[in-house]
Amino acid sequence: MPNTKSAEKALRQGKRRRVRNVRKSKAMKDVLKGLDRAITAKNKTEAIKLFPAAQKALDKSAKSNLITKNTASRRKSRLAARLKKLG
Repeated sequence: MPNTKSAEKALRQGKRRRVRNVRKSKAMKDVLKGLDRAITAKNKTEAIKLFPAAQKALDKSAKSNLITKNTASRRKSRLAARLKKLG
């Protein structure tokens, strides 16, 4: 339990931020999973359609410090390489 008013406020803020972060993280993971499924199933047209959405999700996550900029860049690069392998 927080002892001061500022600690109570910090706790409330932390709870709100956690909910927001979990929501953003889930949205990013859902997009990435969809693209991963399309690549695994060798569905090139679906994968090409989902790739810009995955890039956008990674960039937005990096912008809001959910993941680091380098992590977003690395994931985009690896996804592009996997997409390129499809042919």
